[in-house]
Amino acid sequence: MRLPEPLAKWKVVFMGTPSFAIPVLEKLIEKENVVALYTQPDRPRGRGQKTLPSPIKEMAQKYHIPCFQPPHFKSNSTVEELKNLHPDLIVVIAYGLFLPKSILDIPLHKTLNIHPSLLPKYRGAAPIQWALINGDHQTGVTILYVTPKMDAGDMLLQKKIEILEEDTCDSLQTKLSALGANLLIETISGLKNHSLTPIPQNPKEVSQAPKLSKEIGHIDWTKSARTLFNLIRGANPWPGTTTVLEKEPLKIHRARVTHETFQGKAGKIHSLTEDGIEVETCLGLLLLTEVQKPNKRKMKASEFLKGQKITLGSYLGTQKHALS
Repeated sequence: MRLPEPLAKWKVVFMGTPSFAIPVLEKLIEKENVVALYTQPDRPRGRGQKTLPSPIKEMAQKYHIPCFQPPHFKSNSTVEELKNLHPDLIVVIAYGLFLPKSILDIPLHKTLNIHPSLLPKYRGAAPIQWALINGDHQTGVTILYVTPKMDAGDMLLQKKIEILEEDTCDSLQTKLSALGANLLIETISGLKNHSLTPIPQNPKEVSQAPKLSKEIGHIDWTKSARTLFNLIRGANPWPGTTTVLEKEPLKIHRARVTHETFQGKAGKIHSLTEDGIEVETCLGLLLLTEVQKPNKRKMKASEFLKGQKITLGSYLGTQKHALS
């Protein structure tokens, strides 16, 4: 017997691909009736480029939920397949495929997206990364209706969190994924009892968060220590940030600002300490605390220094005479 609203569980189709989507899916399985999962086709991953299922496909196998992996939604058969599931709601998080209007119109209560930014700020593929790179002090999660235009739909709920000095892309993803899972359940409850009013996004406040490129990870020591610190944590783990040490690339995994106002020579090695390699910038000192040479494991900079001779006053990068 079907329970009366708002107590009845909704039939939900979930669409997602990376591990970031897992906490949301697990919370949804706990609270609603997830009838199918959609995820991107299996693709080569890792060093060996072995073809592996996405984290969401692995979840489908764990919970014995039907899983679909269409490469796109252009074919009538794919649309009909989804229609036959008769979903009350579609939930999308980090799926990676464009959803046409023919898909968005299928569920009775529309399609929701969990977006890890304070929309309309940071529409696009890399909102977490850009919040860090730009040195923001807060971010959050927005639940919104999906429209054919990316991340442009009306907003239902939004919640903020502080960005801490020690946060990286990975740590912030973990926090926002958990926040998004709880906020989604709150949103669905609000939709069931008709207590939510959709809010249009202010077009004057829109900013973009495009996917990062490899080029963004090249360290320019003429920039401030604070700017470089934000880049290092925002580009971690991908594409990573790299400088040059004795004509060889050196990947920087972690760093911290030790002096905000020191005016130094770009890329000059200022000191070698138990904590790592302190480098001068045009404004501030940056301490490199975790690094990696080509074909080597990443390690604490203090450990790295035990096997690497570095001369005080020498330079990192390719601009060693920039401020001489």
